[in-house]
Amino acid sequence: MSQFQVNSYTDTFKIYELIEESTSSRIRVCPERGGIVIGCQLNGLEVFYLDKATFEHPTANIRGGNPILFPICGQLENKTYTWNGQSYEMANHGVARTSVWEVAGTNTDGEASITIVLRSNEETKQSFPFDFEVSFTYALVNGELHIRQQYRNLTEGEAMPFYAGFHPYFNADSKKLPYETDATTYLDYNDMVEKPYTGELDLDGMVESVTLLGAKKREIAFPVSGGARVRMTYDDIFKYVQVWSVQDKPFVCVEPWMAMTGELNRQEELVMLESGEALNANLTISCER
Repeated sequence: MSQFQVNSYTDTFKIYELIEESTSSRIRVCPERGGIVIGCQLNGLEVFYLDKATFEHPTANIRGGNPILFPICGQLENKTYTWNGQSYEMANHGVARTSVWEVAGTNTDGEASITIVLRSNEETKQSFPFDFEVSFTYALVNGELHIRQQYRNLTEGEAMPFYAGFHPYFNADSKKLPYETDATTYLDYNDMVEKPYTGELDLDGMVESVTLLGAKKREIAFPVSGGARVRMTYDDIFKYVQVWSVQDKPFVCVEPWMAMTGELNRQEELVMLESGEALNANLTISCER
């Protein structure tokens, strides 16, 4: 039997499980709940937090896993924005995380992987008036999760604005953690003050998130529950990392974003994808024990 397997089963929704036996690693994906990864066991340790009740509720925002943020990260002012003179409403973090994704295929040759696709439809166009195709390949190999992304603008004759990102929830024993990054400052959304980053962040008592600023290297590492260390590496287009938690919940969210919250209101750092063009990006999550 190959060391790589892709299985599926039903647990409220259909789940696809990527397995790499040699590293005791398993990835669980739910295409119909926003294409989310709900489980990420790397080298024998589950690194993702999941509130299963929010996953099982068909319309609840899932608290846990790794929600996909597209075409925006974060919030918009009054959940609205204006484009070409017309106003649109869009919920926090965009349309991808509440959409059903299609399974395009699976693979066990040299890796355990699944490719899922989201295409624009009448519902997405109510919030985001563009034709698009987004495809993600979740690949498990060497005890690492690789998230290979492609964003395509199928809108005829018009560039498409967006800024995508991720919202992974990691199991954590403390709110005060050291983050290995070359960021020099952070914007504290609790008081809207930019502060020096000195090697660790204490989220205890914070309601809002913070955004790490000034990083040149596109990677970040930090401790998680179980005595391990997670490292994320990502392409240059992910300029920012958002860090957030909820009081009395055993997780921290460490989130690579292409732009900061509210960017579709400001329209200063938008990714503008020309008609017919595609943007490829990658995010890798590894666990060091």
